[in-house]
Formats: sequence, structure tokens, C-alpha cells
Amino acid sequence: MSLAPVNDSVTVHRLIDDPYPVYAQMRTHTPVVQVPSVKRTMLTKAEDCRMVKDNPALFSSNDPTTPMEKAFEAHTLMRKDGEEHLRERNAMMPTFSPRNLKTIWGPMYERYAAEYLDRLPRGEVVDLFPTLAGPLAARILAECMGIPDASDEQMQFWSQALIDGAGNFGWFDEPFERVARANKEMNRVIEANAERVKAAPDQSALSVMLNAEDPIPWSQIVANIKIAIGGGINEPRDALLTIIYGLLSNPGQLEEIRASGNWSAAFEEGVRWVAPIQASSRLVLEDTEIRGCDIPKGTVVMTIQASANHDEDVYENGHLYDALRKSQPHQSFGSGPHHCMGTHMARMTVGRLLLPILFERFPNMRLENPEDVVWRGFGFRGPINMPVRLN
Repeated sequence: MSLAPVNDSVTVHRLIDDPYPVYAQMRTHTPVVQVPSVKRTMLTKAEDCRMVKDNPALFSSNDPTTPMEKAFEAHTLMRKDGEEHLRERNAMMPTFSPRNLKTIWGPMYERYAAEYLDRLPRGEVVDLFPTLAGPLAARILAECMGIPDASDEQMQFWSQALIDGAGNFGWFDEPFERVARANKEMNRVIEANAERVKAAPDQSALSVMLNAEDPIPWSQIVANIKIAIGGGINEPRDALLTIIYGLLSNPGQLEEIRASGNWSAAFEEGVRWVAPIQASSRLVLEDTEIRGCDIPKGTVVMTIQASANHDEDVYENGHLYDALRKSQPHQSFGSGPHHCMGTHMARMTVGRLLLPILFERFPNMRLENPEDVVWRGFGFRGPINMPVRLN
């Protein structure tokens, strides 16, 4: 056996702009490949990605070379394994209990959804990224995290700064400078709300963590809130915009989804087609091999769930959005101990609540110019605009 082949033609900017043709070529020719521009060995097949996620004893989340620690100014639960990871994860989990989703966050989200939809102008072209998808995701997250006084604009700035910093595999200066400013603002707002929820506890994440019988350290409470801000806006935002694009580009599918009411299928297909979180890193703890390639101890492998979700071994025409395809598991919410904590929240708010409300309000909504929609992102990906005519 020998080391994985090297592909030094793939640049970070190419992955940010249009990674899917790159991944398709890798799946066919070099499914395990060293990519010097991101200093990682990429895994592009579904089977390999899942195997790595499900085996934390061999593939640790504690990647020492990730930009995440610099971006979050903390060693977060995303880079921890075993009991340490579980303790910090469980500290926040009560907020997302089925009971809270049903009785608190679901009804609150419906109220905000109605309010934000009421603001949209009728009969003209509107960009749903800044007018609906971003602000609505920001508002419910601010409430859920226990920082309701953070404005939609603040939440979105913080989230994007954290995302750009954590995904800054080129180690460029500007994203780190921006996220440093965001961290100062977040620290101030979280600290101010801590006094409030100590005096009047509620079911928000900040309150649940602070008022626990055996609370985790304050530094990790803050880090947990930031992790949620980093992932809890872009995932539902990008999923919503991706699904809108997919359905409006395929009117036959939209008609069938409307008739069946199976909006959850449209949601699952959207997050499969363009995974909001596209890639994850793991540190190899012992010499191993994958698909006949030696993977030495200390290697950082990158599971490309964006590629796994298009794997020809699993999906027919995986490069196409098809809300009517036979249901198959995807990897957009991760696997193993680090399975996304907000999965049920996203499925409820976007898949079961917002999509039917949106298309009922605007039954003749149409994508003005599909070619004008711009997609961006390597570690995290979605449309950065969504111009539609609301009718």
C-alpha cells in the first residue's frame, strides 16, 4: 500500500466557488486524496465519511490544525470526544427537548414567521436572504439561546463571522479580524443576559446551562452559545433558500409536494442536495488505511459530506434536486457522537412549519432569474441571494 495521491491543483477559492465538479472527479478517480491547499486528506465517498464519523476512538474530533479554535476563542465541544464532549453537549440538550420544541419554540417560531412574512412586499422582486431567511433564523435562535436583546443584524453578523473564521482554511487575515470583533460583542451580550436568567430562569440554553445542578464552566457555556450561533443561523437559512430554489426550479415537483403536503421530503432533499455544512475534520489517532491508502497517525482527514450526499453508489442523479426521490439517509446532520444538536429544531421550523406557510401565502411565487442566484462556501455552503417575485 501507499499514501493517498496528492491533488495540488485544487485551490481554496475553487472549493468556495464551485466544489461539486471537483468532488465528482475525486469520487471517480481519487476518493481518498491529499489536498495541500487545505492541509487535509479528503474522503469523498459516503461509506468512508460515515465510517470515520462513527469511529471516534480512531478518528478524533480534536483536530489541532483547524481554524475553529482561533475563530471561537475557545476549545469547543465540536473538537472534543468522549465524556468531555458528552458533558458539554448534554448541558444544552434540555433546551431542545421534544416538549420544549412543541410547547415553546414551535409556537414562537410560527408567530415570528407570520410577522416576518407580513413585512414582505407583494408583486415585486424581493431577495429572501436578507428579508426572510436570515432574520427569521436569527430571531428564533436569539430567543432559544437566551439572548433575546441581540438584534437580527447582530446575530447574522456574529454567525457569518464565526462561520468564515472557522472555515478559514486559507488562514487569511480578514476573517480572523472580523470574528475577533464579533467575539467581543457576543461576550458582552451573553454576560449581560446571564444575570437576567439567574434571576428569572427559563428554558433557553443560557438559562438551562447556568442554572444546572452541576453547571459546566462559564467559559464553556459561552463557547456553547457561540457554537449554536455559528451553526444555528446558516443551516436553517441556507436550507430554506436551497429548498425554495429547488422547488421553484422544478414546478412539477412543487405541485406534487403541495398536493401531498409532504414538505418534510422537500426539506430533506434540500439539505442532501446542498449540505449547509459541507465538510468536517478528524485527527487520525493510529496508523490505518482507507480504500487501500495508508493513512498515518497524525493525519487530518476531512469527511466531505457534500460529496457523500452525491455519491453515485447511493443516489441516482444525486447532483439534481428531486423532492420526489425515494427516501434515503443523507449525512448533512452528521453521524455518531457529533450528530447535529439542532436537527429536530431545523426539521420542525423549516420543514414542517415555514415551507407550507410560505407557499400558501405566495402560491404564485417565482424565481425571477435562476442564473442570478449565487452559491458560495467550502466548509459551509448556500445561496447568498434569492431574488423571487412574490405573487
